[in-house]
Amino acid sequence: MKNKQSKIIREQFSRSASREHSVPLYLTSSFIFDSAEQGRAIFADEEEGMVYSRYANPNTSEFIDRVCTMEDAETGLSFASGMAAVFASFASFIENGDHIVSSRAIFGSTHQLLTQLFPRWGVSHTYVDTANIDEWENAIQANTKIVFLESPSNPGLELYDLESLGRLKKKYPHIIFAIDNCFATPYLQQPIKFGFDLSIHSATKFMDGQGRVLGGVVVGKKDLLDKIMFFIRHTGPALSPFNAWVISKSLETLGLRMDRHCSNALALAIELEKNEEVVQVKYPFLPSHPQYELAKKQMKAGGGIVTFEIKGGQERAFRFIDALKMIKYTSNLGDSRTIATHPGSTTHSKLTAEQREALGIKPGTIRLSVGLEDQEDIINDIKQALEQTK
Repeated sequence: MKNKQSKIIREQFSRSASREHSVPLYLTSSFIFDSAEQGRAIFADEEEGMVYSRYANPNTSEFIDRVCTMEDAETGLSFASGMAAVFASFASFIENGDHIVSSRAIFGSTHQLLTQLFPRWGVSHTYVDTANIDEWENAIQANTKIVFLESPSNPGLELYDLESLGRLKKKYPHIIFAIDNCFATPYLQQPIKFGFDLSIHSATKFMDGQGRVLGGVVVGKKDLLDKIMFFIRHTGPALSPFNAWVISKSLETLGLRMDRHCSNALALAIELEKNEEVVQVKYPFLPSHPQYELAKKQMKAGGGIVTFEIKGGQERAFRFIDALKMIKYTSNLGDSRTIATHPGSTTHSKLTAEQREALGIKPGTIRLSVGLEDQEDIINDIKQALEQTK
């Protein structure tokens, strides 16, 4: 099969003697060995085979294989959550005295790792505020172990030039280049083809796509994933077989869903930009986005997230959220249903006011995860809430 979408749909873990059409749930904690010698050989890495669902399971293996196909990655690992995947991608490599270069525009919990937890291990970091590749290179130190970024970022939808960063990777081959690719999904953006070592996802979001289960995944170069495997094998952030089964089935429709998410999001962004009650709208495929050309260059479409600033600050933003009728308020995203979030008081509330300001998170900033409903219904709900709260 030449087409990735066809391969993802048809790709399946080996069928059992029951000849099932769809992979079954493997709700087992461990797997038996045919002999004592086979057990020895598998533990000695002389023979491949399932041992324990904390290490691998047919459901997690199918899920990982599908993501690797989408990202053109050598191999991958699954996790209990997206943050477990992010944490392991750092913790598997950093040591006392190491340094991390990161985009400043990152998820709140990732910010806490860099500023609160890793300093306990003697690991420092430098934030980069711009897409200027020279600034990224200037931030690299002799002890830099990892370069990390989100693109598009959460919630400001800032982009970074993946091609330029890939060239920087070639200049510093000893440094690990990792990216949180959650907002774009592998359907819209494949960082590994630009030279990145690791691509990280919260599978809780668009991969599952219906707000049901938690999950995370990291895909990339095998030599690096082997080191992450050692870390997680002994720390245990395992994805449950059930969650893996759910997400793996969801990947069969990821392309179809993302097409609808993106078309709905672009239509909404265009309407919001016309509204006098809105200060600013951010969406990568909106011509007014400062990195519109870059977005078109490295993304298939603009994604399912729209961020905008409403007039009247936090007080107005709260009233706007409460005035929504169809759209619900939660901190999640990537659902089939449209979701509104106020980042300043939820996902990024642990940042200082100055830090939020640096990320473009204003008191009136609203993040919308645009769902699969009819465009007209989404737009009308937003309009009536804006009108009602004038």
